[in-house]
Amino acid sequence: MSDTITRGTIHADELEVGMCRTLTKEVTDRDIELFAEVSTDRNPVHLDDEYANATMFKGRIAHGMLTAGLISAVIGEQLPGHGTIYLGQNLAFKAPVRPGDVVTAEVTVMEVDPVKGRATLKTECLVDGKPVLTGEAKVLAPRRS
Repeated sequence: MSDTITRGTIHADELEVGMCRTLTKEVTDRDIELFAEVSTDRNPVHLDDEYANATMFKGRIAHGMLTAGLISAVIGEQLPGHGTIYLGQNLAFKAPVRPGDVVTAEVTVMEVDPVKGRATLKTECLVDGKPVLTGEAKVLAPRRS
């Protein structure tokens, strides 16, 4: 996993519309297996080549929420970062993510209410520059002590 900035915290009063952070990760078979174990979602479209080849996807795909988890990593580690609390997230899955795909999760600040410490974030995951997941998150950004 790699990211474009140092991890940490951007406090509510430091957030600005247009701020953007990314994280890039190759989704591996092991990631899919571990996600299936932790989530208990053992849908064969994720784990069984023979089954998945007979579906509309013509092969195994990663869990959608595994991909969405990369957005959570950007929010929790980079923007706003440590101490951020998720208030809500909507997601639209645009295309499957397959084992071996390199996913870039991107989070961009759309609105900020520094008084309440709330922010609205555009969330997106891309494979080869094409959106595989889009959405919007509402978060409570960390405040200074």
